[in-house]
Amino acid sequence: MTRSALLAFGAGATGVLGAWDALAAVERSRLAARIARMVEPLTRAGREGRAPTAPERRRLALLAAAAAAAAGWLTGGLALGALAAVGGPVLALVAVRARQRRYARELRRGAARAARALADAVAAGHSIRGAVAVAADGAGPGPAARELRATSRALTLGEPTPAALERLRRRAADPAWDAIVAGILLQRDAGGDLAGLLRDQAAALDAAERIERDARAATAQARFTARIVLLLPVGAALLAELANPGLLAGLLEHPVSAWLVALAAVLQATAVLAVARLARTR
Repeated sequence: MTRSALLAFGAGATGVLGAWDALAAVERSRLAARIARMVEPLTRAGREGRAPTAPERRRLALLAAAAAAAAGWLTGGLALGALAAVGGPVLALVAVRARQRRYARELRRGAARAARALADAVAAGHSIRGAVAVAADGAGPGPAARELRATSRALTLGEPTPAALERLRRRAADPAWDAIVAGILLQRDAGGDLAGLLRDQAAALDAAERIERDARAATAQARFTARIVLLLPVGAALLAELANPGLLAGLLEHPVSAWLVALAAVLQATAVLAVARLARTR
């Protein structure tokens, strides 16, 4: 091994150690804390399903625009950086809504487990207020248990049962939870076998979940094919650019071809939205 190879190895190792120390210093800095606070609404949207406030949306959009501009500038220069900065806030909004939809899906999937836990607590002799607290511990991890714990805290602080359950129903915004809350309130006013009703609801929700999974499995191949077809134009454009560098830039220089490319992009985006809507199983 030559001296130059040893020196190169030492320089590389030293660079890695220096980069590690720099990252550790950045993590302890005020800048990292500020960035973490700006990203917190995105994290909270996936953890609690809460939408960011207007100031939080502005800060998140500013951070996304700065990050997109830096990435675009490093990748393709100032023009691409400016274009990416315009799309940064849109990407941040899309990311927040995607995490909220994921939280809502997990909350819907936990409705059957929550109904069964409530039924067990009621059958054990607990009142509705006590059953919510017991079910929060028995519903397992996930958004359903989180919402039940929030409702249990509200009941412990003295909030009326109908108001707390109504807040739970509005937070869930799903027919499964609407049925659970309606059954509890109906039994509270008219009486009846609440434990049996909740168990029946849990069985119905499990059956609906199985049907949805079967529908997604039956349409998986068609959805995958549709996504491949939608990505073919992008792949063809990249291959053409690799075969003939500057082809895309040349297309954008002429007004007619630029308009045609813009129209194709609009049609492609419309197709993506149409396929996404058709692929929904609910």
